[in-house]
Amino acid sequence: MSCEIKEKDRVGTVNPIFTCQPAGAQFVSIGIKDCIGIVHGGQGCVMFVRLIFSQHFKESFELASSSLHEDGAVFGACGRVEEAVDVLLSRYPDVKVVPIITTCSTEIIGDDVDGVIKKLNEGLLKEKFADREVHLIAMHTPSFVGSMISGYDVAVRDVVRHFAKRENPNDKINLLTGWVNPGDVKELKHLLAEMDIEANVLFEIESFDSPVLPDGSAVSHGNTTIEDLVDTGNALATFALNRYEGNKAAEFLQKKFEIPAVVGPTPIGIRNTDSFLQNLRKVTGKPIPQSLVRERGVALDALADLTHMFLAEKRVAIYGAPDLVIGLAEFCLDLEMKPVLLLLGDDNSKYPNDPRVVALKENVDYDMEIVMNADFWELENRIKNEGLELDLILGHSKGRFISIDYNIPMLRVGFPTYDRAGLYRYPTVGYGGAIWLAEQMANTLFADMEHKKNKEWLLNVW
Repeated sequence: MSCEIKEKDRVGTVNPIFTCQPAGAQFVSIGIKDCIGIVHGGQGCVMFVRLIFSQHFKESFELASSSLHEDGAVFGACGRVEEAVDVLLSRYPDVKVVPIITTCSTEIIGDDVDGVIKKLNEGLLKEKFADREVHLIAMHTPSFVGSMISGYDVAVRDVVRHFAKRENPNDKINLLTGWVNPGDVKELKHLLAEMDIEANVLFEIESFDSPVLPDGSAVSHGNTTIEDLVDTGNALATFALNRYEGNKAAEFLQKKFEIPAVVGPTPIGIRNTDSFLQNLRKVTGKPIPQSLVRERGVALDALADLTHMFLAEKRVAIYGAPDLVIGLAEFCLDLEMKPVLLLLGDDNSKYPNDPRVVALKENVDYDMEIVMNADFWELENRIKNEGLELDLILGHSKGRFISIDYNIPMLRVGFPTYDRAGLYRYPTVGYGGAIWLAEQMANTLFADMEHKKNKEWLLNVW
């Protein structure tokens, strides 16, 4: 009985779990107020990513492209960046922040984006837009390395590095949420409010769940302001909730301004939320209020209603973003479930030494596989050819056909989720997220019991 960490043993990828680095940088850009990112590459590099965002959130987002064509690929395309900045600022008078997000093609041909930004700052911005505050930020995110996860991490660091200043130290914290949903941001802000803690939230995407207003507003924007970003240099501490989605920014702030960094744990489940609140208490000196003690008790009661009878011993496969996958695995273990296969969709060399992974290796008393650089064939092959038996799959919508083809119930968790309505409104973090996850896993199993007529009589007497 052991937990084994392994690399995918094939060359090539069959149906990837992740998309590429520029997608992560684009997600960061839509979390900033008065910001539109320019993706320096072909139109598809922004069109398909924007489509994924719109499918997941059911909202419209603004992203721009330098529209690289064949001539640019041969002769260089820095001129396209200059033209894109000019057009964007002319058409959108309220835009203040413009990330220039590179892609595989523009990194391969060697376009000097940093040099272009220096040229624009000394030329176009002074000559044509002298009366405006404009910040151009280079984000180097070639698609041939990393994934959307590393692209997000790099972009958060680049934004913080551009804006953060040490002015008037205060008692705020920096909260780096990682790649989460609006419901998660709402839950995290609720926990902070209950503890009377102020925070610079990176990124404030609660408003992605946009209302339909009389003025006809139809485009969602994040609400993290330039002032919030500047203020990250004044904070008491930085809480990076995800080790691989914000850690670079936390390390920068610690090195540059000596702001302590608290990395993780991702507050999924009871024990990780407990740890998050205890870390907040230690850093800020604020007590954990009785209101949160009661919320914890409600969550424990909800989990106790389900664990022994329905969730215990259920065999689970989990795929997606590494912090989410590991957090879900820890939560499943606390519910007496058996996560037998964890699929991480890129080849980050830090995964084997992650303290959470080390803890799994030391404590799991059954056979578990953790596969790095995994794709969906790793999941399908184990089910189809290696006899892997599963009771439940946890992951985003791209794995839905494996669930359908092999008749295994699946709960949609993570990004992107486009074949279920409104899941982005619900948290996976905090005590509220623990309740939602456990009840949704149980409901998914209940529906499967009815569909397969497998012990459905239990639902009569529960």
